[in-house]
Amino acid sequence: MAERRVDPDDGVAYTWEEFSTFYAGKYKKKAIEAYWEECEVKKGRRTKAVAKAKAEAKTKKAEPKAAPKAKAKAKAKVKAKAKAKAESKEVKSAGNFKVCVCGGAGGIGQPLSMLMALDPNVKELCVFDLSVAMVPPAGVAADLGHLERKSDVKGYVMEVGQKPIDNLKECLTGCDLVLVPAGMPRKPGMTRDDLFKVNADIAKGIVEACAKFCPEAVLGLIVNPVNSIVPAMAELYKKKGLDPLKIVGITTLDVVRANKFSGEITGKNPNYINVPVIGGHAGTTILPLFSQDKVAKTIDAEKIPDLDKHVQDAGTDVVNAKSGKGSATLSMAYAGARLGKSILAGLMGKKRIECAYVKSDITDLPYFASKVQFGEKGVTKVLPLGELSDYEKKRLEEVKTQLKTEIDSGLKYAEENSLAD
Repeated sequence: MAERRVDPDDGVAYTWEEFSTFYAGKYKKKAIEAYWEECEVKKGRRTKAVAKAKAEAKTKKAEPKAAPKAKAKAKAKVKAKAKAKAESKEVKSAGNFKVCVCGGAGGIGQPLSMLMALDPNVKELCVFDLSVAMVPPAGVAADLGHLERKSDVKGYVMEVGQKPIDNLKECLTGCDLVLVPAGMPRKPGMTRDDLFKVNADIAKGIVEACAKFCPEAVLGLIVNPVNSIVPAMAELYKKKGLDPLKIVGITTLDVVRANKFSGEITGKNPNYINVPVIGGHAGTTILPLFSQDKVAKTIDAEKIPDLDKHVQDAGTDVVNAKSGKGSATLSMAYAGARLGKSILAGLMGKKRIECAYVKSDITDLPYFASKVQFGEKGVTKVLPLGELSDYEKKRLEEVKTQLKTEIDSGLKYAEENSLAD
């Protein structure tokens, strides 16, 4: 039976004869052949009737022969695309990614590890944590190893006081994505600066190990305070000669909450709501852009300030609901897995848009959360903020004032430290 390949243009599988016949006269043979090689091979069988119907539909879609000028432009575009594909890093096929969760035996780490183990694109999952974790990482790996999924799960442990760079070679080598729900929670009497000093050193240990063993991997950080930790780690990566955009602050939970709360007010399914959340990932630096979603923008203007505050304070609400015995671990794991899934899709060449906190030039601040495009090398584009309502414009200034102070703390840390070789 003739091989069929899926044309990304319409998602339908065709034989070479059908494919080349359709594109003949529009592009040169070599360009068509190059495009054919980019198409994914269709597995399984398809009936002659379906094949005939699809081929006829494809033929009907064909436009009249282009004018010379338009034809030349189309040819040039295909050539450029083929050349760019050839020169770019080879894209991994679906289901072949290695992912590591650092802090994988903790409150966020365990459910996050489970969700990533369930992701069909994950071939190997590494669960790393310290020996003082609530359960041994090997136990988490053994537990997840019983799931009806193809992913191979391994656990890695390190004694307190040791350095990740001396212990994580096997764990991190070959990783495409490293998710880091690590660090100490804020304790009573602890200032934000106290928390930053402790967690910055924890993050630095993991980041320097990644710089050595998987420098091309995307690092998704869930280490508080994110507003300071991400600039610190990204600048350390930059000092090392690596791409600072490999360091991604996971702010997805703010988006998830904004969508959920908007759905509750409007009575709509939050699956069909997508409120961008910009700024940072703490308190007043969190700014949901309700005006940019077709459902959320129908909410009465007088309700927006309270809804905005609801999103900002949602983490505290969970802590209070758990009577101080825990924080937002499950929803954070869900949000982290959502971003992780999008990053892996991007690495496969399927571009995805998510909000994330990264190095940025869309405002006068060097780091900012906004819509980001994930592609074959991780972050491929930081998107502009778009149109804001009057309320959002006013809030933006408040966001930037607070965020600048927190970013500066991270930049100062990076100036005073360096990653080990």
